[in-house]
Amino acid sequence: MAVARITEISASSKKSFEDAVENGIERANDTLDNIEGAWVQDLKVTCKDGKIDEYRVNMKVTFVLK
Repeated sequence: MAVARITEISASSKKSFEDAVENGIERANDTLDNIEGAWVQDLKVTCKDGKIDEYRVNMKVTFVLK
């Protein structure tokens, strides 16, 4: 029987939401073992001079405990 844990993280990118998700998963993988998936909970942008400056995501990352 497997036991999983969920942790919430935020990540950002200057390029896109997809890149922000990839950045978040890559960084989480440095600390967490056995990542099974992630649920993107929120999408946000910051703006500067009327243009998108940064893409931000809040995710819930699921990983299996050993």
